[in-house]
Amino acid sequence: MAAYRAALEERTRQRVPFIWGATQNNLGVALAALGEREGGTARLEEALAAYRVALQERTRKRVPLDWARTQNNLGVALETLGARESGTARLEEAVAAYGAALEERTRERVPLDWARSMGNQGSARVRLAERTKNVAMAQTAVSQLELASETLLAGGHAPNAAYYEARLSDARRLRDALKLP
Repeated sequence: MAAYRAALEERTRQRVPFIWGATQNNLGVALAALGEREGGTARLEEALAAYRVALQERTRKRVPLDWARTQNNLGVALETLGARESGTARLEEAVAAYGAALEERTRERVPLDWARSMGNQGSARVRLAERTKNVAMAQTAVSQLELASETLLAGGHAPNAAYYEARLSDARRLRDALKLP
């Protein structure tokens, strides 16, 4: 993290905005990883701030796929925070961030990235459906996770497919439990 912060000082935003934005995104990735391991929220909040600042330079118009990657990363941090909180606001933000990523990460353009963002959105929807007891949302999550797993498996990414397959089992159980009278 210190290296990212030092790079942000050396590479000023005015001189090299693209690299500055990429470095902000990478700082967010490092902070989010630490935040996931630490179990608290401070590092995750820092990651959110880094991603949001990165999006000021990594705009959809300028670098659409990098913008989408940062949106996906933002979604991951929001989902992690949302899982640690009792409300639904962060989970709703995560679903929206993944949805933004999917605007550029289309199945035709970048199928494996599409599958990851689709699966991530499905995972966030599972958590949200569980909190809101929304069976329709749970069914949407099941469909998204199925598509993500199938696409990644077909693309030769079995470990990534297994990640979403595990979440798919939870999603199906939740959907079925919510359908019960």
